Amino acid sequence: MFVVGRSNISGMTSRASAFLLKGRWLAPSASLLLSLGCGHPVQRQLEGTWHGDSVENFDDRDLARATGWAKSLRFTFSGSKMTVSIAAEDERSGKYRIRSVHNSDVVLAVKKPDGAEDVASLKLDDDHEIRWMLGESRAVVLRREL
Repeated sequence: MFVVGRSNISGMTSRASAFLLKGRWLAPSASLLLSLGCGHPVQRQLEGTWHGDSVENFDDRDLARATGWAKSLRFTFSGSKMTVSIAAEDERSGKYRIRSVHNSDVVLAVKKPDGAEDVASLKLDDDHEIRWMLGESRAVVLRREL
């Protein structure tokens, strides 16, 4: 059963959901429902390729270099896999999960090859633009590939 925070999505207590899932008629229906509804809504919203477009809140002396770096950046989301591509660097891929969502702020946890997790903070502006929040109010603006 999908869990959000400490309560089930359906709002049932664990005791009530366990009681209902013991029924033979409900078990196949629940399995089908869970398999059809997989993926977090934000995961579906991120799906696809995003290209770096610009940067925000960088010092003037760093702006040209940061913008050039941002324009070489690409995020690709495919199912539960995230790939980060940056010019002149090897691609990095890993399974990701939605760690938290608050309004348009999304925190991703991305599994590294050694099993540790990196955290990425995104702001979902709309269906065509996201911002990768780097800290100190700095951000990379990415636009969806059409």
